[in-house]
Order: sequence, then C-alpha cells, then structure tokens
Amino acid sequence: MAFNEVKNFINGEFKAGSSLKIHSIISPLDGKDLTTFNESTMEDLNEIVVTAQKAQKAWQKVTLKERVQVFYKYKQLLEKNSEELTEIIHRENGKIHSEAKAEIDKAIELTEFACSLPQFVNGENMEVSKGVFCSSTKIPLGIVASIVPFNFPTMVPHWTIVNAIALGNAFILKPSEAVPISSQYTAKLLKEAGLPDGLFNIINGTQTTVENICDHPGIQAVTFVGSTKVAKIVYQRASNNLKQVLALGGAKNHILLLPDAHPEMASSNIVASMSGCAGQRCMAAATLIAVGNCDAILDRLIADTQKIQCGTTLGSVISKAAKDRIEAYITEAEQQGAKIILDGRNTTVPGKENGFYVGTTLIDYATADMKIAREEVFGPVLAIVRVNTIDEALAIENANPYGNACSVFTQNGGLANYVTEHASAGMCGVNIGVPVPREPFGFGGWNQSRFGSGDITGKSSIGFFTKEKKTTTKWNPEAGTNWMTHYTKK
Repeated sequence: MAFNEVKNFINGEFKAGSSLKIHSIISPLDGKDLTTFNESTMEDLNEIVVTAQKAQKAWQKVTLKERVQVFYKYKQLLEKNSEELTEIIHRENGKIHSEAKAEIDKAIELTEFACSLPQFVNGENMEVSKGVFCSSTKIPLGIVASIVPFNFPTMVPHWTIVNAIALGNAFILKPSEAVPISSQYTAKLLKEAGLPDGLFNIINGTQTTVENICDHPGIQAVTFVGSTKVAKIVYQRASNNLKQVLALGGAKNHILLLPDAHPEMASSNIVASMSGCAGQRCMAAATLIAVGNCDAILDRLIADTQKIQCGTTLGSVISKAAKDRIEAYITEAEQQGAKIILDGRNTTVPGKENGFYVGTTLIDYATADMKIAREEVFGPVLAIVRVNTIDEALAIENANPYGNACSVFTQNGGLANYVTEHASAGMCGVNIGVPVPREPFGFGGWNQSRFGSGDITGKSSIGFFTKEKKTTTKWNPEAGTNWMTHYTKK
C-alpha cells in the first residue's frame, strides 16, 4: 500500500502546509519511509479558522436530530472501509492487525453514541415560582480543536470528532506527527458522508502548531491527549488564553492481585493488558502488586507471557527513541536489584531488523521506589511488587501521582469493593485488565492523569462541547386580557 503526501484538510480540500519544513513518516514495523508532510504555519491555521467560523454559523442552525444523520452515513462508511483503515493503522503505528481492527470497531462505537445524542441532550423547563419559568438549552461553543497522540491514530480522535461536530461545533484535528495518515482517510469519509465543508479540518505539525492552537483567539476549546508533562503545558497555555481545556496526561496503572484470584482469568487478562498495543496505551497494566502468596498465579502469568511473539502477537513500539527509552528503564531496574524474569531487550523480528521492537518483559521483586514501578514506561513491561496486605498495596497505588486506572483480581466481592472504594483512580476494574468505561459512561482519570473538568467521552462530554443558556420568563398575569381581541378591534 502506497501513501500520498499527507496534507492539511481545509474547507473540504487537501492542501499542503505552507512551511518549507518537511517531516518524514516512518513505519515502526520495518523502519521504512511511508510518506512526508509539510509543517503548518499560523497562516494555515488562520485560514482554517476563517472558513470554520463561517461553516459553524450555518451548522449551528441545523437541528441536532438533522446533524447526526451525517454520522449514521459515516458509521456505514467506517464499516465498509474497515479493512483498509485497519491496514493503515498497522503500517503507520505498528499494531498487529487484530488490534488495529479493534481500534476501528471502537471508532464505530463512538460514532454510534454520537448518533444517539438527541436522546441525551435535553433542555429543561420548570416553573420556579408562581408565573415564573426557567428553561435551559445547550449551545455549541464554536470552534474546538483536538491534539491527539500516536498510540491510537483513529480511536482517540473519534473520542472528540463525532460528539463535538454533532453538538454543533466546527472541529480542528491536530494529529500526531508520527501517525497522520489515518486522519486523511477520516477526512475523506466524513466528506463522503455529507458533512458540510469547513466543519472538519486537519492541521499537521509539531510543537509550534500546538502552541498556535493554544494561542489562537478564534478557537474556543482545546482537548489534548498525551504525556502528563505536555498535558500540563497545553492546559496552562490554553487556559491562560481563556479557552475551555481538557488535557489528559499519562498513567501508571496498578493491578492488585489477590491469592484467591481465578488463575486463568487473572493471567490472561493481565498479560493482555500489559502487552496489548505493545503497552503503548494509558490504560495498560504497568505495576502488578501481588498481595500475599500469589506464586501459582504468577507462574501461569509467566508461561502465558512467554507465548507472545514479536511481529505476530505483539506489535512494534512507535520509534527507536521509544525502544531505547523502554530498554533503559529495564536496565535500570536490573541494576537496582529487580529480577528480570522475561527480558524483551534487543529483540528483532526476522525480515524486519530495522523495525522497533521490544519483547514482553516481566520484572519481579521491584520495589515501590524504583522508577520502573513509579513512572510511565509505555511499553510491554510489567513490574511486580510484592506486599503482605491489601492496605500496603493500596498505599503504593495511592502514593502514585497518576490516577488513571486501577484493577483488582479476586473472587471475593467484599475485598473487590474495598479496593475500588479506596483506590485513587478515576477508572477502576474488578477482574478486568483494561477497565475502560463504555458509552454512555465517560473516559477520564484523576490527579496527574487529567487537567480540566469532566470526561472526554460519553455523556460527560456534552457539557464540555457546549455551553448552557438559561432563560427566565414571566408574563402579565392580568386575567381576561386577550391581546388578539384588543389589537383586532376597530
């Protein structure tokens, strides 16, 4: 599959960025060049905003029920083109095909929720005192922009694209510079579905483009998904420019393994969580806290992890820099006294020696103060910390600055409830390795994993992408007044 040059999408047309700076897009599967793009300038963003403002004013006048009709058609196009879209993700991101296909399936699910928005966006009307009525309605913000990461080239953009546009906004997508190809096909399919020009736009670039989005006065809201370091910067910069902002950062997700856990369920779910998408997801299992004697379950987990093979059941990581960083974490843990049970360093795939691969790695006897147990590694690496009690395990989880996800594996409902009640995380799971809420529930963590209020998906996103207008009315209560009779008498 050959790819065309990646371009911006402005007012329904593809147009190259006006900067002379050119970026190459490299497939992490084999290190080969896929295509290029020209970086964008503030002039490119200005052009997008001008056309988006005009398009949004007309779109806002269309009823919500009519607006979502576009997304019924778009959903069908996603389904029809699923195979091609899957291959694109595989090539530019490095995921195995089944994971890439699951990403398209999730984008379809998110689009289905957008189609259901007329059932959720309800105004209110109430008589608050005698003869006085208050009503509320949801009004679009105007132009919203989303800055998205490399790890889900299609799914994460669909967290915001479909809901934001269905709710009456115009939209600007800034894809990751590492994986901008999928967004080109999103633009094509939205246009084919009948979305009016100017409502969905793409601007390609790097740090400067992100800064321009945060600074542009014509953009009313910004969402960001990426590292905590950058999430803080985006949140502060865009907020200082009086924008509505929701910035999702990194994670260090903990799984508490109790001795009574179902061995097969626990092992299969934990292995899938730590290795799925090569560990490059903010919901991946990163630190396993084994409470008491869990050796039998851990032995099974080791055996199940050994079955995973790079290039077939495990994809690549995104870049050589990522590979080097992940392997450095493993080496440091080993130097600090942790035991490397399975070592994924220096992994290569035959025929793809220039690809960026890290094999599944299990590190036992890590301690809570080690970087491998505290920091986001973002790779197929699981650190095992051993403790004696649930409260010791929860103390480790609570002390971590992130707060995205926490799961517990047990067959005891009381202990499961105790863990979910006391965990310091926005998304908790019981016997689930990746506790992602499904629509209409929203996706969002706590603490250093989220900056801003609300969730980025589900019903909670309605409040982010709209503003509420309240109207209070009172009429003359004079009995017997008939204005029609009064003004028609001669």
